[in-house]
Amino acid sequence: MEFWNNIVFGFGVSFQPVNLFFCFMGVLVGTLVGVLPGIGPVAAMSLLLPLTFHMSPISAIIMLAGIYYGAQYGGSTTSILVNIPGEATAVVTCLDGYQMARQGRAGPALGIAAFGSFIAGTLGVIGVMFFSPPLAKIALEFGSPEYFSLMFVGVTLLTYLSMKSMLKSLIMAVLGLFVGTIGVDTVTGLHRFTFRIPTLMDGVGLVPIVMGLFGITEVLINVETSIKQSVFETKIKGLLPTWKDWKDSISPIFRGGLIGFIMGIIPGAGAILATFTSYTVERRLSKHPEKFGTGMIGGVAGPESANNAASSGAFIPLLTLGIPPNVVAAMLLGALMIHGVIPGPLLLKQNPQIFWGVVTSMYTGNVLLLALNLPLIGIWVRILKVPYTILFPLILLFCVIGVYSLNNNILEVYIMLGFGVAGYVLRKLEYEPAPFVLALVLGPMIEDNLRSSLMLSGGSPWTFFTNSPLSCTLMIVGFFILAAPLLPWFKKIEKSN
Repeated sequence: MEFWNNIVFGFGVSFQPVNLFFCFMGVLVGTLVGVLPGIGPVAAMSLLLPLTFHMSPISAIIMLAGIYYGAQYGGSTTSILVNIPGEATAVVTCLDGYQMARQGRAGPALGIAAFGSFIAGTLGVIGVMFFSPPLAKIALEFGSPEYFSLMFVGVTLLTYLSMKSMLKSLIMAVLGLFVGTIGVDTVTGLHRFTFRIPTLMDGVGLVPIVMGLFGITEVLINVETSIKQSVFETKIKGLLPTWKDWKDSISPIFRGGLIGFIMGIIPGAGAILATFTSYTVERRLSKHPEKFGTGMIGGVAGPESANNAASSGAFIPLLTLGIPPNVVAAMLLGALMIHGVIPGPLLLKQNPQIFWGVVTSMYTGNVLLLALNLPLIGIWVRILKVPYTILFPLILLFCVIGVYSLNNNILEVYIMLGFGVAGYVLRKLEYEPAPFVLALVLGPMIEDNLRSSLMLSGGSPWTFFTNSPLSCTLMIVGFFILAAPLLPWFKKIEKSN
């Protein structure tokens, strides 16, 4: 009974006119971000984060969350019509979606992508509602050692599942932890790496760093690659899939939704890995695997369902444990903390309006996205034709204005530009920014829990192994993940001997 009362309470919060408006704005901006290649949800969220400082926490998080899962919808439009993924999670959709467009079936491809996203996204939200409260109750039993061990596993798992080198991801994570220590030590009051610069006494701001790493860097990368805007010229008709299309897609939608939801919860896995896994599963289960890549609708339905379910699943560890499983969730965590809200097991008790308001707003957001994506396909196609010579300078302008408006501090603009250039160089060297941002956000919490654990144990690091079975298990898992890449090396040594 309490569960249904919470849902009614949540809809009461999310249906407030101001929250409904910001939910609409979030999914609209998210769809636009997904449609335009080269602009991800992190860049959009970092651009709009300064605007949320004048909003209530619930409205701010509803809008930012809408951008997150809305971008998953929009990415399919570009993949199907232009063969360029608007979002990294839509890379797999290009394989069969674009081929369907070339065969004159762009309408069914776009339609099943939207319907599949809606169904899987809705099921993902239901999963968040059912799994979050019991997980929060379990997390209430966590102490400092358990929290430190859990964050340790989260960071190591993210580096292990990164798309590039694990060593490079670890380097980025360590750099993120280091930058997170800059500022005044809350325990001793000492200044750490501030160089007597007043701006750095409160630490390096999250917004300038993220705007630089994702906003400025993305512009520099895309200007260099010079994306060709050749929209495939075809009449988009028949957006409602036929009965045969539904028959071929319904199983991939549910399988993709389940895969995406599970991988969304796991730190480091996320929507990108979920889409590739879903596509691989569908190809293996298909009676005609050789036809995948030639316009199979199941190759569109599965991955598109997976990425939306993954975006929903990511809210479980974020809201109940305070652990962001990916860089977008880290941005949401940073936004919550800026508004004075600490995600974790106490969120349900201390701020139930935020938890249930955000979760129920995702229902509303999925309905709005379905209503937006199908009728506005023509408008999205026209937006795709906006020259990047106009689009990218506007992004740079918004970045500068957004960062400067935070504290009217020109030094933060320089910090943003510095991280933008650094991000560009690091991307060229194949260093991923995601582990850096996740470690930066988690850094203060990792340090606090590490200190608390060591103070309670008299300085003994063995407390993480002897304090509780859960902490011990998590630490062993974390060290095993770190050692996993070395196993092939040891096997080679054994064979040589």
